[in-house]
Amino acid sequence: MSTRTPPSSCSSSAARSAIGGPVVGTAMDVEGQHTPQQVIAGLRATSEGEDLVQLLNPEGQRVSHPRFDLEISPAELRSLYRDMVLVRRSDREAKALQRQGELGLWAPLLGQEAAQIGAGRAMAPQDMAFPSYREHGIAWCRGVDPTELFGIFRGIDQGSWDPLSTGLQLYTIVIANQCLHATGYAMGQRLDGRIGDAETGEATICFFGDGATSQGDVHEGFVWAAVYDAPVVFFCQNNQWAISASLDRQTRVPLYQRARGYGFPGIRVDGNDVLATLAATRWALRECRTGNGPVLIEACTYRMDAHTTSDDPTRYQLATELEEWKLKDPLERVRVHLVREGLAEPEFFDGLAAEADELALRLRDYCISMPAPGPERIFSKVYAESSPLLDAAREDYLAYHASFTDAGSAPGSAH
Repeated sequence: MSTRTPPSSCSSSAARSAIGGPVVGTAMDVEGQHTPQQVIAGLRATSEGEDLVQLLNPEGQRVSHPRFDLEISPAELRSLYRDMVLVRRSDREAKALQRQGELGLWAPLLGQEAAQIGAGRAMAPQDMAFPSYREHGIAWCRGVDPTELFGIFRGIDQGSWDPLSTGLQLYTIVIANQCLHATGYAMGQRLDGRIGDAETGEATICFFGDGATSQGDVHEGFVWAAVYDAPVVFFCQNNQWAISASLDRQTRVPLYQRARGYGFPGIRVDGNDVLATLAATRWALRECRTGNGPVLIEACTYRMDAHTTSDDPTRYQLATELEEWKLKDPLERVRVHLVREGLAEPEFFDGLAAEADELALRLRDYCISMPAPGPERIFSKVYAESSPLLDAAREDYLAYHASFTDAGSAPGSAH
C-alpha cells in the first residue's frame, strides 16, 4: 500500500494532533476510515484555507488571487455596498412586519448578502436565475422590487413578476426542485444555439443551500447538466445549517468537491466576500456562455438568523459560533475597506442610511395596505386556461361563499 500525504486544510497542527490524524479537508483524500471528529474538522476547514477564493478579507484588506483577480472602481465598490445595505434593511423590515402579523412567514437572508449581491451582479441581462425562497438579494439585482416578494409571504400570490423580462424565475419552495428546472432550461439554451459567445451567449444560474445537496433533485440536475454540457452554474450558498441539521450531517467532503464526481469544475469561494463572489461567478457564467459548463460554486457563508420566522435557531446554534461569524460580516468588511482606503466620504454613508430608512418606510406602507384578494383568486392561477370542471368548481364555491350573511365569518375570510 502506498503512503498518502495528509490532505491540506486550514486546520492547525495542534488541531490535527488533537483529533489524532490527518484532517479530511480540501483534498479528495477520503480513502480509509475517518473518525466523526476528523470529518467535522475537515468540513469546518472549508470556511478558510488556501483553496478559498478571497479578495477582501474580514479585516477589509484587499488580497490577490492567481485565478480570480478583479479590477473594480471605487464607484462600483460603493454600488455593491449600497446593494448589500439596502437588501439587509429590506430583509430586517420584512422580518419585523412578519412579527407584527403583516406577513405570514419570512425567510431571512441576514449574513448572506455578499453571496447574493456578488452573484446577482455577475449576471448578464440575458442570463436566467432559478432561486429557492431566500434569494431576496438576487431579486434585487434582477430589478424585482422587494414589495413583489411580499405577496408570496403574505399568502396572496405565488410571485407577481415576469420571469422572462427580469431573468428571475419565481421562488421555489420545494427544496432543490429548482435544480431540475434550471438544468432543463439550460439544456434548452444549448439546443437552441444560444451559447458560444462569452458576451452575448446565455447562461443559467441556480441557487440552493447546503441542505438541498442531500436531495435527489440536485444529484439528478448534476447528472443531466454534465451529460448534456448544460450552461448552468450551480450556486450553493453553504450557510452551515439546513434548518437544524449542521453541515457535517450532510456530507463527508467539502461540497464544491462533489462536482469532480460528475465531471465538471467546482470552486469554493468566501461567500462573505462580495468581490470574490462577483469574480468567481463572472468566470463561471462566462464558461457556461462559451459552452464550457456546467460549474459548481460553493459560497461559504453563515445564516445569522433563523431558517424562517417559524424557526428558533437558539435550540441548535451555539452563541459562540454566531459571534465568530459576526466578525466576518459581509457588510462590515466593505465598509472598513471604503473608509480605510478613503473611497467613500461620511456623506456617502449618511445618505445611504437615509435611503435605507426611506426604503423601509415604503415597504411598510405597501405591506400594511396590500388588499386581500377575493375568494375567486383561488381558481385564477391554477391553469393557464380554464376548463368546464374548473369553472363548475369555482361557481359552486363562490355560491357557497356568498351564502354566508356575515362576511366576517365566511370561509377564507382574512379575519
